[in-house]
Amino acid sequence: MILHYEVGDIVTLKKGHPCGENQWEILRTGVDIKLRYVGCDRQIWLTRIEFEKRVRKILVDEKWIAIVHHKPEGDKEE
Repeated sequence: MILHYEVGDIVTLKKGHPCGENQWEILRTGVDIKLRYVGCDRQIWLTRIEFEKRVRKILVDEKWIAIVHHKPEGDKEE
């Protein structure tokens, strides 16, 4: 299953940032993912492979959903 992320999505990663919370906004997608830490505005680049290893939850309609349970709209179960 390929996970789809969009610019503006808020996610949490495996390890939190040293300055506090663990919320990252996706700024750019593609082969590399650009993230902005919501707490202190730090920006980082991760390869898509590294990002998919680290990502844990995504914020959907004000609810945190574990990535293993996330199915974007339009995806059908086979």
